[in-house]
Amino acid sequence: MKTFPKDFLWGASTSTYQVEGGWDQDGKEPSVQDIREPFPNTTDFKVSVDHYNRYKEDIQLFKELGLKAYRFSIAWTRVLPYGKVNEAGLKFYDDLINDLIANDIQPIPTVFHFDLPASLHEKGGWGNRDTIDAFVDYCKLLFDRYGDRVTYWQTINEQNMLVFAGRVLDGGKASWRSIFQGNHHMLVAQAKAMKVYHEGNYGGKIGPAPNIACVYPKSEKPEDMLAAEYMSAFRNWLFLDAAVYGVYNHMAMRILKAIDAVPEITESDRLVMKENTADFIAFNYYNSMTVSAPAAIGSEQSKDQQSGFSIAGFFKSEKNEHLKTTEFANWPIDPTGLRVTANQIYDRYRLPLLITENGLGQEDTLTEDGKIHDHYRIDYLAAHIEQMRLSIEDGVEFLGYCPWSAIDLISTHEGFRKRYGFVYVNRDDFDLKDLSRHKKDSFFWFQNVIKNNGLE
Repeated sequence: MKTFPKDFLWGASTSTYQVEGGWDQDGKEPSVQDIREPFPNTTDFKVSVDHYNRYKEDIQLFKELGLKAYRFSIAWTRVLPYGKVNEAGLKFYDDLINDLIANDIQPIPTVFHFDLPASLHEKGGWGNRDTIDAFVDYCKLLFDRYGDRVTYWQTINEQNMLVFAGRVLDGGKASWRSIFQGNHHMLVAQAKAMKVYHEGNYGGKIGPAPNIACVYPKSEKPEDMLAAEYMSAFRNWLFLDAAVYGVYNHMAMRILKAIDAVPEITESDRLVMKENTADFIAFNYYNSMTVSAPAAIGSEQSKDQQSGFSIAGFFKSEKNEHLKTTEFANWPIDPTGLRVTANQIYDRYRLPLLITENGLGQEDTLTEDGKIHDHYRIDYLAAHIEQMRLSIEDGVEFLGYCPWSAIDLISTHEGFRKRYGFVYVNRDDFDLKDLSRHKKDSFFWFQNVIKNNGLE
C-alpha cells in the first residue's frame, strides 16, 4: 500500500472575507462582499469569527491540530485600499505569516478569493481592462513583502465558479459576452502576475486554484459521452488550459462561439498567457457532475457555485442516482470522483497537485458539556482522503490536502448555519454570543490522521 509522502502538507483552509471580520478596521476598504446584501436569513461578513483580532488564539489551535500548512487568502482591500499602500494591513499579514512559521505551519496564501475592492467594482470590476494592472500591482506588493517566507502562492480562487455563479447572482442580467470578457481579463491578469513572480525570482511556486469536478455521462449513449466532454471543457479545462498551457481550450471555445461569448483577445494577451504559466495546480473538490445530451433549446442556470447548469446544444445537467447528496444544496457526495478528478488533471498537465478545499457543510450542535459530535464530517473526509491515497497509488503527485475549513466561518450562501470547520465557533447568524472556540470530534480525528501521516 502506497502511503502519503513524508513531507505531505496536511493543512486546512479559510478565506479572508469569510473568517476575518474586522471589515472596517485599520483602514480597510469595503470589498464587494461588504457592500452586497446578505442572502435571506444569513449574516453579513462584518464580524464573522473575528479571526482578524483572534488569529494568535486560532493559530495555537491549528498547531494543536497538527497542521503542516494553512491556506488562507489576503484581503486586497486591507493591504491596498483605494489603490494606496496600507502599512497596517500589510503588517497584519506579516504577523500572521510569522506566527504560522513560528508554529511550524507553512503559510499558503491565495491572492484573490471573491473579494474585489468596491472601488474597482464601481469602475466595472473585471470587465474593465484597467483591473488587470491593478491586480498585477497588488500581486507585486505581496510578492515583495512576503515572498521570502512563502513557498506556494495561489492566484485566483475558483475563477470558474466566480464566472458561472456571478451570472446567476445578478439574475442573468449580464450577457455571456461581458461575463467572459471579464473572465479573459482575469486570465491575462493571472498570467501577468505569474510573469512578475517568475522574473522576480522569489524562490517559490505559483499556480491557479479553480474548482474542478469530473463529469459523468448520464448513460452509455455516445451523445451523453460527448456532452460530458463538452461540460468538462467548459467548466474545467477552459480555466486550467489557460493557466498551464496559456491557450483557450478548443471545445470550450466552440461553446463560447455558440453562445456569442468569445472575448476580445489581443495579440499581446495571447503572448503573455503563452509565455507565463503555472508551476503547480491547486484545486477545490466538492462533488462530481453528471450530464446528458440536451433535448431542448434554451439554457438553465444554477442557483449556486456547485449546482449544475445546461448550455443549449451541448450538455444538460442531470441527477446522479448512484450518489447520496449533502443536507445543504443537495450536492452529490462522491469520494471516488476525487480520484477520477485528480487523475484527469494529472494526466492532462503533469504538474504537482494541491487540494485546497474539500469538506462537508452541516449544522453542528454544541452539547452542554462543550462537545460537537460531527461523525458525518469524519466519514466524509475519511472517504475522500482514502481516494486521494489511491490516486497517489495511481501515480498522481500530490503536495498536500487542505480541507475546508480550519475553523467555522460564514458560508457565502447559507450563512452560519452551514458549518465546515474542525473548530466550532459559538455564534449563530444573528447572535454573536461569545465567539468561543470548541474542538469538534473531527478535530481530534484529523489530529490523529496527521500524526500518522494518513495511515489511520
